[in-house]
Amino acid sequence: MGTRDSQQQEGHPFGTAAQPSSARDAVNEMIEAGLLDGVMDTVDRGGLALTGQGGFLPELVKAVLERGLQTEMADHLGYDKGDPAGRGSPNSRNGASGKTISTEVGEVDLEVPRDRAGSFEPRLVPKGSRRAGGLDEIIISLYAGGMTVRDIQHHLQRTYGTELSHETISKITDTVLEEVTAWQSRPLEEIYPIIYLDALVVKVRDGHQVRNRSAHIAVGVDLDGVKHVLGIWIQASEGAKFWAGVCAELRNRGVKDVLIVCCDGLPGLPEAIEATWPSSTVQTCTVHLIRAAMRFVSYQDRKKVAAALKPIYTAPTAQAAETALLEFAESDLGRKYPAAVRTWENAWERFIPFLEFPPEVRKIIYTTNSIESLNYQLRKIIKNRGHFPSDDAVIKLLWLAIRDIEDKRARQRDKQRGLPTHQRNAPARLVEGATVQGWKQALGALALHFPDRLDPYLN
Repeated sequence: MGTRDSQQQEGHPFGTAAQPSSARDAVNEMIEAGLLDGVMDTVDRGGLALTGQGGFLPELVKAVLERGLQTEMADHLGYDKGDPAGRGSPNSRNGASGKTISTEVGEVDLEVPRDRAGSFEPRLVPKGSRRAGGLDEIIISLYAGGMTVRDIQHHLQRTYGTELSHETISKITDTVLEEVTAWQSRPLEEIYPIIYLDALVVKVRDGHQVRNRSAHIAVGVDLDGVKHVLGIWIQASEGAKFWAGVCAELRNRGVKDVLIVCCDGLPGLPEAIEATWPSSTVQTCTVHLIRAAMRFVSYQDRKKVAAALKPIYTAPTAQAAETALLEFAESDLGRKYPAAVRTWENAWERFIPFLEFPPEVRKIIYTTNSIESLNYQLRKIIKNRGHFPSDDAVIKLLWLAIRDIEDKRARQRDKQRGLPTHQRNAPARLVEGATVQGWKQALGALALHFPDRLDPYLN
């Protein structure tokens, strides 16, 4: 048996008889063995710092990394340091080179071993690397949370004592661009019962000016009721040509059919959808329609107008809704706010498909809240930024934020798995506001409404 294995069995407090199964187990065993008592007493007396230059944690990281590097060198040469088996070997140790790396606990000065043949390639701290792997994840996580590159720079200096340049941090965040590109071009499902479309306004530098651009986001609901962000597109202005390109891209990525597309009346979108998926129903978001009508209503009359509009979008049929709209138009409020009436009249053809569906489906397509709840969280992340340097920077941040939002929701769901239903409050993966049972009912209603298009995928 080699020297290192013997040392581990004879002298190491965690010998082969009881290997710790996790980092927490290892720490607990060290505490129970009293190995940290003296260290913490010294920290309490102010004689030792935990982090920063010369701190306990950086020195601990240094010791662990240097031991690991020596182990790698022993594996590379085939014998341990001082082992007689190495006599006459064609290669041997040749001292060490100094190297400083940035870590989560501050900068660490390492002694990296060398061999005479120059063939040693350390994996623990690769050649040319100036950062421990965990620091990159921290930087990307801070960036995804909305911090700017300069904010991250100051944060690392203040909390970890690590100085990284603006360019270095930018390069670290740019490492996700390949993942973003792969995500933007990934294959999609053949059919989505519902797709929601909405846009965020962001500021992007264009030459010497900062201009408003729209970040368009598409969320598709699959046959299981799970929401998926299908893509992000940046465009200075909307139009038929732009939306035709988006729809063509989704089609090329595998989407053969969409039953309902719920949007807020974006110009050129209905025509682009119908040109790509001729049988799709384009549904104007009812909540957006109400908001658009309310723009012409004074504050003191808004509650009255909202109550007067409710019979329109809760009507059982299109004919009943048209009667309710005529009654509103002829009322005192309708005559006072004719622009609100015209808003409904102009959007009527894109609104009435909503009335063909039963309550289970209406509840889901009544609003684009399913995507607006996501946009609300994204707005909180981008609000700290004055502007973005490029369109790619917008997509990169939004993708990281979406990934973190879903990861956070998944962790909450895992934490609450097994609890009674009334004790769970983690965000669902289903359509906003819909339960599993509610989605099954909605999907059943859609299957009755679109039997020829859904049956092949449900059977």
